[in-house]
Amino acid sequence: MGHTVREKTKLLGRVRRIRGQVEALERAIETGLGCSEVLHQIAAARGAMNGLMTEVIVDHIQMHVADPGITSDAERTKGADELIDVIRSYLK
Repeated sequence: MGHTVREKTKLLGRVRRIRGQVEALERAIETGLGCSEVLHQIAAARGAMNGLMTEVIVDHIQMHVADPGITSDAERTKGADELIDVIRSYLK
């Protein structure tokens, strides 16, 4: 996927922040924080992951479905089919 390479620094920054949130969640559980605090950590990590997913989906649509430079219907259909497969697995 060319657009993930182009946006590599930005995407890796998001992934690293998510890792930090998951590590904070782990520490919260290890130290015995209350369920409210743990739930907040889970919600924050989930929100960050959803934000990352949204960003990559938008880039995929722009590059592989909606790009006016795509002249082949087969190529555009392939991009759409890939996206549909990913969204289906994500929403399970």
